[in-house]
Amino acid sequence: MVFSDAWGMTSVLEWMGTGVWNLNGWQIVLFTLATTHVTIASVTIFLHRHQAHRALDLHPIAAHFFRLWLWLSTGTVTREWTAVHRKHHAKCEHEGDPHSPVVFGIKKVFWQGYELYRAECANAQTVQRFGHNTPNDWLEKNLYARHASLGVALLLVLDLALFGVIGLTVWAVQMLWIPITAAGIINGIGHWWGYRNFESADASTNVSPWGLLIGGEELHNNHHTYPTSAKLSVKPYEFDIGWCYIRVLQSLRLATVKKTPPKMAWGAVQAVADEKTLEALIAHRYEVMARYARELRSVCRAEITVLKVRRQDLSVLKAARRWLHRDQDQVPDYAQPQVAQARAANPVLDKMLTMREELRALWLSRSQSREQLAADLQAWCRRAEESGIAALQEFSIRLRAARA
Repeated sequence: MVFSDAWGMTSVLEWMGTGVWNLNGWQIVLFTLATTHVTIASVTIFLHRHQAHRALDLHPIAAHFFRLWLWLSTGTVTREWTAVHRKHHAKCEHEGDPHSPVVFGIKKVFWQGYELYRAECANAQTVQRFGHNTPNDWLEKNLYARHASLGVALLLVLDLALFGVIGLTVWAVQMLWIPITAAGIINGIGHWWGYRNFESADASTNVSPWGLLIGGEELHNNHHTYPTSAKLSVKPYEFDIGWCYIRVLQSLRLATVKKTPPKMAWGAVQAVADEKTLEALIAHRYEVMARYARELRSVCRAEITVLKVRRQDLSVLKAARRWLHRDQDQVPDYAQPQVAQARAANPVLDKMLTMREELRALWLSRSQSREQLAADLQAWCRRAEESGIAALQEFSIRLRAARA
């Protein structure tokens, strides 16, 4: 009886008892995935982009829908979630970061990320300091925050009424979805494994270029680079489904986007780098350094090709090339000797890395005047174009055309 159909699902449901909604097994699976996706969308649009970072404004109708759904599907208190996330950005990868793999280790964050989040929610100082400008109306004070567990209990009752005993499984998946995807994958894997478009001052990575399953949050390095942007995708091949939903809300006048990733403008190549070039360099430093990284990788590939032709040892350069474009404080201790050996064996790479640090120092400086920084940038471009290194020359000429 239990395994009478091809997959055994229909009979299993009959055996366990059904609710008022007579769906087959695969329809229940689709319902479960759909509701978890609504939860993901609510987290990324309402909690993350709207509340924590103020990247967009939401119409009260849209905002309240998200609050109601999150109360039912997660029991999340808006002020607590916002405070913990803001503290993560303020203390990122340092002591005090609520859920950094750099601080706690990847295993703890991946498997116990939700416990770390709950522990920080209990820190009254965190909530008071970082939880400002979050909903504080009658519903929040008397229902959503005061009776956070009531919402998830009501969802359990609803799932059981709709599907019978199998509704318990539906509810369990709905409850586990955010702890696994957000607390485990994004907070854990998103600071440990993946690719980086930008050299942000933390360990954030893009887990996948296609942000579908976790609402676009997969593009975590992009987010840490431009945290106040409502759009998380920056490359033509990247996709942020959360941004698609925001655009739909915008078309319905239910959302107003306040900020998206900045785009560098390009004009005519100036005779010398001027103060407008300096403004563009500072405002778009992540994009500038990403371009510089591409030049570094190109030079590195060319050198590897030369070594292959000469049948010389490639091991040091291959081991070091992963780290050549990274800020020095982002290179792990075990890789430092490899980078040093690669620089010693390749004067061109050594020169490019030296000038990379000099360029980076221009926006890190806090003591020099604007005029002095512009003069330093002019000197940097002059040295780059006199270096005899084609990649540096081309980069410098292109940089002189940059505008904020």
